[in-house]
Amino acid sequence: MSEYVKSPSLRHLRDPHSLTRVATDIVKRLDPQSRTWQKWEGEREALLKSAVGCWIPIQDLREYLNHLPGPILTMTDVAQRMRAFQEEPFASYPNDDLKDGCLALLAKEKAEGTELPAIIGLLSEYVEREEERFRLERAERHKRIREQERSAAEQRLLSGADCKWTQLGKAPQWYCRANGRTYRLTPTSDKRWDLHRVNAPSAGEKGQHVGRYRGRGDATKIVAQIAYEVEPRF
Repeated sequence: MSEYVKSPSLRHLRDPHSLTRVATDIVKRLDPQSRTWQKWEGEREALLKSAVGCWIPIQDLREYLNHLPGPILTMTDVAQRMRAFQEEPFASYPNDDLKDGCLALLAKEKAEGTELPAIIGLLSEYVEREEERFRLERAERHKRIREQERSAAEQRLLSGADCKWTQLGKAPQWYCRANGRTYRLTPTSDKRWDLHRVNAPSAGEKGQHVGRYRGRGDATKIVAQIAYEVEPRF
């Protein structure tokens, strides 16, 4: 609780997770006898909570925890307490993609005689690194997909096929084609959009002004209507 009130960050003080933690601490201090999990005393709870997100067999956790002060824990005791931790706000279940890596590290460190708390710390670091790697790979994959979609949309526009609103490169104008007719949207200084009927995707062509609209959605409704009406040649 002292860590909470000493924080200089207003964002931290207002964080729902921080508020939940300090509220839990207050309840524990005011009524320590009301604990639901009676077997979890002292270091047991802290150790198990540090393993959240890691793939560690319940049997290994139980064996180590039963060497700490407190009543004998069953497999169900450990499994259900872990599940309760995993279901807390901002916690998570172990990532299936990291199971083999965690178990391999666990077996290696156990064979070398490493103590379980140190193994948990190592696995937590491994999970954190791998999760960040996955995040970066997903971001890069999404970026490639968006670029491929953007390129395909440009090619569709330039090929003369009907298409939705599409940008050419980083130009501010957007183009769409409906019923073989090309329309251009240009942003204005008052954050609206000028809609023009044009012959081809080109910022240099003046085109025929259709109207000014608040957003692309409004312009899209107009295009859907006028694209199938008789229009003058221009």
